[in-house]
Amino acid sequence: MTKQQGHSSANFSQPLARFLTQRPSLTAGRTVFTYSGELIGTPASAAPNILDKSYTITAEVTIPEGGAEGMIVTEGGRFGGYGLFLSKGEFGVDRGRVVFLYNLLDLKRTMWEGPELGAGKHTIVFDFKSDGPGLGKGGTGVLSVDGKEVARNMLEHTTPIMFPEDETFDVGQDTRTPLALIEYRYDVPFKFTGKIDKLTFKLEPFTKEQEAKAKP
Repeated sequence: MTKQQGHSSANFSQPLARFLTQRPSLTAGRTVFTYSGELIGTPASAAPNILDKSYTITAEVTIPEGGAEGMIVTEGGRFGGYGLFLSKGEFGVDRGRVVFLYNLLDLKRTMWEGPELGAGKHTIVFDFKSDGPGLGKGGTGVLSVDGKEVARNMLEHTTPIMFPEDETFDVGQDTRTPLALIEYRYDVPFKFTGKIDKLTFKLEPFTKEQEAKAKP
């Protein structure tokens, strides 16, 4: 009986260990990523990894006359991920509103909501400060538009290890499943109808010293 329990535990721990093992990454060590225009279908191994760290996303966009809508950048989807987009609105109402949405494993969706953007150039910044080293730690996110803070929210928890493997990192549209279910619901590909002049990710991973201090 004891041997069977031990064997079962070993069998369970092996796939768990494989799941927790860090996968090969093409971006390991990089802290700044810059994009312009449209980029779709990028695997997680080649995308900015925002998990378990502080980060800043800055989007410099140009909005045409009549306004714009659509996804600026996203990774993940229905079962977890994040997205920065301009809302499609309903019946012409609330179209072009700046939204950052964080989907925690399809358990809770947290939104930061900004103003509708008029024609011209705008700078959107989402800045997230993690509460500290460790898997799934929460933190505070601040959404700013053209240098003015428009929304501040706290996340009690964040995605600890990885976003869904069958989702991708997309700039300028959403090629897989949508993040939103009810509020700010949209249909993929939800192409951005403005122009993405420059999109920048700045990652702030914790140092080994910080991680060591955080250990009990």
